[in-house]
Parts: sequence; structure tokens; C-alpha cells
Amino acid sequence: MRVPYTDFGKMHDPLRGQLDAAWKRVMDREWFIGGEEDAAFEREFAAYCGVKYCVGVGNGLDALRLILLAAGIGPGDEVLVPANTYIASALGISYAGAVPVLVDPDPETALITPEEAEKHLSPRTKGIMVVHLYGRVAEMEGFRRLAEARGLFLLEDAAQAHGAVRNGRKAGTFSEAAGFSFYPGKNLGALGDAGAVVTDDPELARKVRMLSNYGSEQKYHHEVQGVNSRLDELQAALLRVKLPCLDAWTAERRRLAAIYESEIRNPRIRLLKKDPGNGYHIFPVLAEDRDGLRAELEAEGVQTLSHYPIPIHLQKAYRELGHKRGDFPAAEMLSETELSLPLYPGMTEEQILHVVSVVNRH
Repeated sequence: MRVPYTDFGKMHDPLRGQLDAAWKRVMDREWFIGGEEDAAFEREFAAYCGVKYCVGVGNGLDALRLILLAAGIGPGDEVLVPANTYIASALGISYAGAVPVLVDPDPETALITPEEAEKHLSPRTKGIMVVHLYGRVAEMEGFRRLAEARGLFLLEDAAQAHGAVRNGRKAGTFSEAAGFSFYPGKNLGALGDAGAVVTDDPELARKVRMLSNYGSEQKYHHEVQGVNSRLDELQAALLRVKLPCLDAWTAERRRLAAIYESEIRNPRIRLLKKDPGNGYHIFPVLAEDRDGLRAELEAEGVQTLSHYPIPIHLQKAYRELGHKRGDFPAAEMLSETELSLPLYPGMTEEQILHVVSVVNRH
């Protein structure tokens, strides 16, 4: 049986008429940047998340960088970030001119904790970037207390957490601001690169919007040296079609993930601690013989991925941080054992039980 890692057709085919209409609407208006679709999506996504402001930007990395720049964080400052996240989280800090300070995650959740983060604070620490990895929302109440006690800027990398919740609140609403990615593979994905910043702070939203538009609020008047990172009209229009489906897609991801969680019973395979608010962007299993498991699944028609096989501190791009193997044992364990199983709206129960059967007999 063939089981792809994801199948966009299962999501897009029922919406094809609406997606085509959105494309035609943008083409007919002949307004491609900063128009009605962008403004409408920003209102709708802010309302969905439960915040006052949303600013569409070019991608998730830019969202993080622009938040930090708008917050005044830059050269000489340090920002804490998980050691096991995708490199874009660290790059957002570096591109703002600050230094990423890596924090080892809890091996049971793959998320950093306030207690571990506190160990890495220094007089130069200005912010904490909490990443909701795999769609799991971190312990934000504890991070909020830590940030307030130390006078730190708190932000969320919610690139994998669209629709995820903790204690009734959506990811992206626990901090000063959050960055989202709408890369096509995300739970809410565009048909190209796209991103957004969400916040309740009007001044932060204003600064992000200005910075993303060449440092300008009025055409040809540039207050600061900004960048070009704007959500284009076509992607905004397509995202508006898909946004009303997000809760149903998330519910389906949770239903399918529950089958994995109840039916995988191989003592050689470990699952992360259950999280009822998980948006299940990724369903990871941890296997000491990851390569062997991947090969068995591929032989049975099951496509898998590995997130992320080289942790940030062992990447050549971050040799400057001066870390070595062994410095972040949990991050290294996850990088060496994590295998992502297929999980997407439209996946059949027959397909998911086929994956389970291969995993259980490994």
C-alpha cells in the first residue's frame, strides 16, 4: 500500500473551485501587493488566533526577525531558543543582529521548559523565543512568569502550531508577539512562501509593518532601513479560502494521531508525551534504529521524513557559537532517533493502520 508523507490533493481538491475563484479575483483586480485580500486575511487570521493585530509578511523566518527588530533587540543582545528547533528560529535571531543561546529540550516533550531556560540567562539576555515544535504548545504560563520577573521580551515561534491550543488559548497568544509560517506543508499552508506576525501590541504591529515595507509607512518616506517582506495578494487570497477549514483539518489530524498513539505498541519505539492541545503538524516517533525503521516503511510503500537530523549546535553555519557534540544531549538524541510518520487530512484509517503494522513489527 502506498502512503505518501502528505497528500495536498486531499485538502485542495474539495476547494479547487474556491481556489480558482480566488486566483481570478486577484488577477481581475490587478492589485498584487498590499490590497484587499491581504487586509482581509490579516483581519481574519487575527480573529482566528484571538489577537488584535496580524501583519502579513513574506515567510516565517522574516516574521521572527521582524518581531525582534521591532522590539529593539539587536547587536550585543542574547535570545534563548531551543537547541532542537529548525534552523530558521536561530536565523531569525542572528538576522536581527543578536546571538542565539541554545537551550536543551525536555526529551519527553521535545519542548524547552522555563526551568531549563532560566539556567541560560545572562546579563545580556533580552528575549526568549519559545518554539511550539511539531504543533505542541510549550508551557507558556511559566515562560510568562519568567519573562516578567526578568524583564525579558517573550515571543513564540508558532510556525508549526496553527490551531494548536493550551488551556483554551491558541498558540501565538501567550507572548508579546508570535511568528507564523504558511509554507505549503504547514497545517495552514499557502501555495508558496508566506508568513505573519500576530500581536496585541499596536506599536509593535506598526513597527513590523513599517520594517517589512522598506521602513516606510508613507510612500517614499523611509523612517528606518527596512526590508521587503510582504504577504502578496494571491497568497492572502488562497489562505482566506483555506483558513475556514483549519479547525476541521486539525480535528482530523487529532483523530488520526489518536490511532497512532493507541495502536503503536512496539517497546523499541517511543512516543512523546501526549498533549491534548497538539495541532499535530508532525507525528514523531523515536527509534534507536531509525534508518532500519525508515527502510522497512519505505519497502512497504510508506514515505517518512526526519526532523531535524543535524541539531543547530552541530551545523557549520553556527560554528561561531563554539559548541561541540555532547553539549545538548536531548537535542542530539532527538536528532538521531526522530522519524516523522505520515499524517494529513484525508489520510484513510486503512493507510494509518498499515503504517502502524509496519512500525509494530519492526
